[in-house]
Amino acid sequence: MFSRISITKSTGSYSDNIKRLKQALKDADSVVIGAGAGLSTSAGFTYSGERFMLYFADFEKKYGFHDMYSGGFYPYGSPEEFWAYWSRYIFINRYMNPPKPVYEELLRLIGDKDYFVITTNVDHCFQKAGFDKKRLFYTQGDYGLFQCSEPCCQETFDNEIIIRRMKEMQNNMRIPSKLLPICPHCGKPMTMNLRSDDKFVEDEGWHGAAARYQDFLQARKNGRILFLELGVGYNTPVIIKYPFWQMTSQNKTATYACINYGDAHSPIEIEARSICIDCDIGKVLEDLG
Repeated sequence: MFSRISITKSTGSYSDNIKRLKQALKDADSVVIGAGAGLSTSAGFTYSGERFMLYFADFEKKYGFHDMYSGGFYPYGSPEEFWAYWSRYIFINRYMNPPKPVYEELLRLIGDKDYFVITTNVDHCFQKAGFDKKRLFYTQGDYGLFQCSEPCCQETFDNEIIIRRMKEMQNNMRIPSKLLPICPHCGKPMTMNLRSDDKFVEDEGWHGAAARYQDFLQARKNGRILFLELGVGYNTPVIIKYPFWQMTSQNKTATYACINYGDAHSPIEIEARSICIDCDIGKVLEDLG
């Protein structure tokens, strides 16, 4: 549908684009937010450097990896070691708030609008910031949920209590064996509810959120919609980026806005109704406020 050639950033200055986006927000009857990892990065959820060393210096010394992502794929010698790492990882990236109030700034900006959020992030920052959970669709899972590794059922399980216990009770980078999470139905090991293969569990909550998102889009498909894309890359463009482009193209009253540090662009076909800002998302939200 779209040309293979895309425009970069935009033809206007930063201040001009801020003015255009302010006006687009004012004029929009509804806002659809599509959020990727860049939004949480802007909020301070970084996975290497100082933050990694603050929480995982002992793991780096023992196992030799240098960032949180690498630690997630390390072949630990036992499930006790595996869950020592992952309980700490989940605690700081799911149950702690981000260092910067970027999500709160976003909510202040659009909270009084008719909005819906679709995100590939699994850190639950939207709900922690106060977004209406009935207007959120976490497509790729949630660090706060376990599922059966088999899986024997399409069910997920809240993990906050056990994750906090794992974090508090681990010693020498191991958790007590009695804390290893086991499926209550079949006795197989539990795992995170993260989409990585065909075993990802889409539970009742997932399907409910998916249906609400589709209903929202269908009811407003001919209205003045602002498709606001924040920090979305090309790992899974078919979830947010490509559908946003397509829906903007099909609705001549829609506007597409892309804020992405280092990778903000849109197809030529919707250039006239696109606002692309190559900048830190947090700064842009402050300037829009």
